[in-house]
Amino acid sequence: MEKVKFAVIGYGHIGKRHCDMIKAHDQAELIAVADIDESQKPHCKENYGVPFFNTAQDLLDSDLQFDVVNVCTPNGCHAEQAKMALRINCHVVVEKPMGLNKANCEEITHLALEKSKKVFCVMQNRYSPPSVWLKEVISKKVLGEIYLIQVNCYWNRDDRYYSKSKWKGTLALDGGPLFTQFSHFMDLVYWLFGDLTDLKARFQNFNHKHNTEFEDSGLVSFKLVNGGIGTFNYSTSVYNTNLESSLTIIGENGTIKVGGQYMNKVELCDIEDYEMPELPPVNPPNDYGTYKGSAANHHFVINNVVDTLLGNAEITTNALEGLKVVEIIEEIYKQRDLSSWNFSVSQ
Repeated sequence: MEKVKFAVIGYGHIGKRHCDMIKAHDQAELIAVADIDESQKPHCKENYGVPFFNTAQDLLDSDLQFDVVNVCTPNGCHAEQAKMALRINCHVVVEKPMGLNKANCEEITHLALEKSKKVFCVMQNRYSPPSVWLKEVISKKVLGEIYLIQVNCYWNRDDRYYSKSKWKGTLALDGGPLFTQFSHFMDLVYWLFGDLTDLKARFQNFNHKHNTEFEDSGLVSFKLVNGGIGTFNYSTSVYNTNLESSLTIIGENGTIKVGGQYMNKVELCDIEDYEMPELPPVNPPNDYGTYKGSAANHHFVINNVVDTLLGNAEITTNALEGLKVVEIIEEIYKQRDLSSWNFSVSQ
């Protein structure tokens, strides 16, 4: 049976998850791993039995043959490493965000077209049953005209999170909560409702001045190009544990609220002449010990990569979509005045 061959750059929490999903797929094969942390080599050998390289360049310069490179490194490395993989004629799977600015994402997109290769952006929240259901409801205009949407993302990211890695909390490699924590939910807004205009934002850093170079909280308002207005409110200052990630939609024919910690529960569906279907169970969140992330849906991503490259499916999140989410976040962050905050980051 034909197999799609993968190499993974970045062997942290997410990189290991990619490796696990590749290993579990009967039409996928893990060929090699790269990470700058030499101490991870024994773990890689024991669990996957593949070559371990200390740099992405060493891996890409090797004589190993692989079809896809999965980029699972810090945010600020994504764009350059994606381009490195495309230059040697590999397809790319790039973790969110695709990059930290629109210009780099455009370079990836142009290079992918030049090389006739695919770029798969990891936005696994699209696969959650409430998200799939919302997409159908919006696409079929069940709610009629959309009046207003509100996204609330209130999570905990304290010293337990930022002390584990030198790159987290930095502008150069992290970029901010909208890139690192909440880009999945910005992607859902774009995926469901289309582009956003008239973006206005306010930011504040309440209790992260000692461990981040950016805000911990923000309020964003916008217009939907397809009609309606909305807000996106977020914070990483919630005490001790994540509070919620929710989406409320007020429309001509009814109201929907999807809530829970990770937009994993339909809390309200009140639509004229509509009976909500029973949804499949939601996968649990990614568990990182002292904190949790979005739903564990990475297997859907790897499935789509394999199926697409074997000619059995279409790509679910392409480079243009990944670029658009970065463009929206970058436009929001242009309004951020970091010089007004007194940072004393101690990484």
